[in-house]
Amino acid sequence: MRMPEPTQRPSDGRLFGGIEGGGTKFVCIIARGPDDIVAETRIPTTTPDETLSRTVEFFRAEQAERGGLAAIGVGCFGPVDLREGSATWGFITTTPKAGWANVDVAGPLTKGLGVPVAFDTDVNAAAFGEARWGAAQGLDTFVYLTVGTGIGGGGLLGGQPMHGLVHPEMGHMLLPRDPAADVFPGVCPFHGGCLEGLASGPAMLARWGQPAESLPADHPAWALEARYLALAVVNLVCTLSPQRVVLGGGVMEQAQLFPLVRREVVGLLNGYIQAREILEAIDTYIVPPGLGNRSGRLGAIAMAGRLAASG
Repeated sequence: MRMPEPTQRPSDGRLFGGIEGGGTKFVCIIARGPDDIVAETRIPTTTPDETLSRTVEFFRAEQAERGGLAAIGVGCFGPVDLREGSATWGFITTTPKAGWANVDVAGPLTKGLGVPVAFDTDVNAAAFGEARWGAAQGLDTFVYLTVGTGIGGGGLLGGQPMHGLVHPEMGHMLLPRDPAADVFPGVCPFHGGCLEGLASGPAMLARWGQPAESLPADHPAWALEARYLALAVVNLVCTLSPQRVVLGGGVMEQAQLFPLVRREVVGLLNGYIQAREILEAIDTYIVPPGLGNRSGRLGAIAMAGRLAASG
């Protein structure tokens, strides 16, 4: 479903449902906005039937108590089918998560709850949240990149979500690398040493033998991580020309990482992009999410509000 322009926002006090569908858990909320969340639950991501059934049960019970929802927004792990008119719109497609390939996510929600459903990638949902209430307010073209268990990217272009042939797969961009300096093959089952294969949380664990969060701030892992993330950001700056780059996810919670990434980005661009935001204000150009780890679920609420506003 195509959604209206970002200026159309829920403002009449109606309740909206939001689902942040991840490979580990589905976070489900009912809210009017970020400061008015009336119900929230976490459902483990087990089998599709069990997970989606429990999701529907949560919203049914809440609707029985609180009244109907105007719409539900879903930000889902993927890859997913976002093509309007497709017979498999709202499906997860080629995910490596066992049991979830070619699974209809939006359909059971629409049928089980009888409300309109807005469906997008988890990172596009997070981008909606950041545009509405977070670090990208007032911008119509920006990138949201999440670095955690996987790496994914999305955002808005001219005020519209990044859709196309399918949807962005920024985590799988191929980066220049020096195999003599870095012999790690990468962990991506499709591409080996793509961005996700080299810089995700599991990649850091496989490369260094311990989780990223346990590595000391002066460990060489962080300089290498910053290099790969900066290469990705530079590619995005040169291809999409975003007004801001938001970096979220668990790996980015390391305080020492943002300064390293910013410095690498400036060095790699080497003065080619003549924009004050990069040359003079890089600290406010590459930023953490304003909503913290709530970007996805609140973005799903924003998606629902936009869908309801369209008619």
